[in-house]
Amino acid sequence: METLTGRSTRRERALVPVLVFLSAVVAVISSLGAPMIPTIATVDHVPLSEAQWSLTVTMLVGAVSTPVLGRLGDGPARRTVTLSAAAVVVVGSVLAALPLGFGWLVAGRALQGVGLGLTPLAIATARDSLPTAASRSAVALLSITTVAGVGLGYPITGLIAESFGIHAGFWFGAVISALALVLAALVLPPTTGRERRPPDALGAVLLGLALVGLLLVLSEGETWGWAGARLWTMAAVSVLLLIGWIWHELRTAHPLVDLRSLTSPVVLTADVAGLVAGVGMYLLMSLVIRYVQTPTGTGYGLGASVVIAGLVLLPFSAFSLLSGKVVPVLARRTTPALVLPLGCTVSLVSTLFFLFARDHLWELLVVMGIAGLGVGCTFAVMPGLIVNAVPAHEVGSAVSFNQVLRYVGYSTGSALCGAVLQAHTEPGRQLPTDDGYRDAALIGCAVWVVIGLVTIVLPRLSAVTASRRGALVDEELMVDESIVDGVAGESEVPVLRAGESEVPVLRAGAER
Repeated sequence: METLTGRSTRRERALVPVLVFLSAVVAVISSLGAPMIPTIATVDHVPLSEAQWSLTVTMLVGAVSTPVLGRLGDGPARRTVTLSAAAVVVVGSVLAALPLGFGWLVAGRALQGVGLGLTPLAIATARDSLPTAASRSAVALLSITTVAGVGLGYPITGLIAESFGIHAGFWFGAVISALALVLAALVLPPTTGRERRPPDALGAVLLGLALVGLLLVLSEGETWGWAGARLWTMAAVSVLLLIGWIWHELRTAHPLVDLRSLTSPVVLTADVAGLVAGVGMYLLMSLVIRYVQTPTGTGYGLGASVVIAGLVLLPFSAFSLLSGKVVPVLARRTTPALVLPLGCTVSLVSTLFFLFARDHLWELLVVMGIAGLGVGCTFAVMPGLIVNAVPAHEVGSAVSFNQVLRYVGYSTGSALCGAVLQAHTEPGRQLPTDDGYRDAALIGCAVWVVIGLVTIVLPRLSAVTASRRGALVDEELMVDESIVDGVAGESEVPVLRAGESEVPVLRAGAER
């Protein structure tokens, strides 16, 4: 018979694979509807702009649920929160799979969006449940899995949808999410010794409304018109709500996100990098997917099917996973902070490759392979930097906020791709000119240059500031020590003789 120790050991060994599988399932499901948008529009008899909601609503709900789950997961109920969120994903997957109509499909996709908050919970669990060395590699692997899963979701969806129809793709999501829920229930450890904090309901509402508004602006800008009054009104209201949320978070005792952690140069660098790198990543992915499917009659493009377009992203997933082996080596030979600009440089190379070489399928496979390596290195190191820079009870919240910024970056990159290509689409035509891809690629290059410089300059500026503060503190300590030495050295007090009386003369700082 097995001992309790044996059982515990096997559970601990299974923890990381299960957490990785859970994160991969969430990433795959989040991108499940992207290649099927045209098919959904045809099957459910809705305009293409409405069918886009099958993808947009998942990102919207995910952006709102992620910080909420992260804060709840910082308390003693992390296991319960994780399992409950995973159960919601299963329900949403089943609802999306049933042929009940477009409205129920969107509702199911919204419930699936709750699962986007599971990765920060998995990262916090790995940090608390594993030894230091093992937790570092697990945290990096979990962060990479969210990237690789997106690349896997496109080809899997394309293959299933083309062979068995759109509902089969969502049934696939239901099966793998149910399996992830069962495995998580078996191996997730209980959370003990953590303080229960009241939920920041007002902060969640303010952040949710602000993010929903901003993501709506980004996703619907092409439909509403970038110069339209409705678009700019919603943008203004969303910014005001975001300002109100920041003001509230800085004043409340138990904030949804501890914004004071952004004063740490490490956390600030990781968050800025997550936001802008998300823009560059989704900009390139969106360009490649559209370019591959563009008919050759336009004078460019490859005229490939949805399945081929999805398969082009497989090198992205493969090399992003490979970066999990590369990052520890780079971190040991340099520093973890230096891995960020190195990853941005590799991503810049991939975008330059797309700019100058995109006429053949093998060239695009190379582009996505290089992009996977660069993005994987960039995202792999971020959670580790944050985990080491914040208190243990703030890990879930800090990592989830970084994840929210990634989602905003993803949506921005996708919307930016659409806006640039639409600007290069002549009146009366449905497809843009090849110059649109050139200009979008140039913008992508600029994005990676900017974020690369930020990851180099921001930490150095912060280090200089910290050094100056340290110098001032040292000077104050030296002054204090000189005063103390002066007092301590006054064993013999000099006297001034006036006749036959003795009058002590005290030096400055002596005790009276």
